[in-house]
Amino acid sequence: MKFSIERGTLLKAVAQAQSVVERRNTIPILANVLIEAEGERVQFRATDLDIEIVDKAPAQVERAGATTVSAVLLHEIVRKLPDGALVAVSEDAVSGRLTVQAGRSNFNLATLPREDFPVMASSEYASNFSAPAPVLRRLFDKSKFAISTEETRYYLNGVYMHVAEADGGRVLRCVATDGHRLARIDADLPEGAGEMPGVIVPRKTVAELRKLLDDDDMQIAVSVSETKIRFATPDITLTSKVIDGTFPDYTRVIPVGNSRRLEVDAGEFARAVDRVATVSSERSRAVKLALDEDRLVLSVNAPDSGAAEEELAVAYGDERLEIGFNAKYLQEIASQVDRENAVFLFNASGDPALVREGNDTTAVYVVMPMRV
Repeated sequence: MKFSIERGTLLKAVAQAQSVVERRNTIPILANVLIEAEGERVQFRATDLDIEIVDKAPAQVERAGATTVSAVLLHEIVRKLPDGALVAVSEDAVSGRLTVQAGRSNFNLATLPREDFPVMASSEYASNFSAPAPVLRRLFDKSKFAISTEETRYYLNGVYMHVAEADGGRVLRCVATDGHRLARIDADLPEGAGEMPGVIVPRKTVAELRKLLDDDDMQIAVSVSETKIRFATPDITLTSKVIDGTFPDYTRVIPVGNSRRLEVDAGEFARAVDRVATVSSERSRAVKLALDEDRLVLSVNAPDSGAAEEELAVAYGDERLEIGFNAKYLQEIASQVDRENAVFLFNASGDPALVREGNDTTAVYVVMPMRV
């Protein structure tokens, strides 16, 4: 195998591959990236047995072939090469070494045979459709903060992507919750997605997928089966197993009768919560919201460190209410609001609050209260 490739192109492909690789694996081949050179392209494939990423890059291939080499090591080398360099990569089949050359730099790397590299079994996909990158980015970006990190409730360790009924008809919906807060984001249903089975996309896959969605003009091909999901652009294909479990009935925790309406500038609110939470105890992080006629007082009272209070002018016309929340949860939800104003809908001090972006019902958040 022998090919030449521009340093920037190589770095992009290898960066994507090495981020999938598990650092602490016991199977040596899983630390490697499979490099396959043929025609006018080189393909880089990496897997942790749950996720597989394949990145195709244009290159000048002199001799076709394939080998595997440490993904992290190759990434570090390419990252340190000068910008704009032309990188020559060649494999000596006799010594089993991969040579990486750029300018006066020369690296000689150990390889493992390509035959040992596990390739994810291809799946029959029940549903195939395409969606613009900004649509998928919004669905996952706005919901991923609520993914649970508790391993015992493994079925909450991802984003539940499914087709749902909304006021305006059927929608493509992403939901995530950890039992303390919940995010439910809707988008127009893409053509061909109607028969899609509901799947739980794992947290790591959501993080890797984000790198595919940076180009606003890109159409992403999405394929879904009961056990796998695949996202593809012309150059990159990300295939992932989905979480084998049943996502709970989230509709039961979304309150419907909350009538006390608070409207507040989302950015101002997040900054005020951050300021008063400075004195809160690490363990509870509780902030009290006291609501009165067009007035919100945020306060924290931590016996061991002190107290803080801040007043905000808001739009609120209902009866007086005092309710407590975890400061981190309030900040995370407020930071998701793209519009200027966040709308909070409350019931009583012991009931969950509903948060929306203005009058937009395609993004809905729920946060559970705390005793303060």
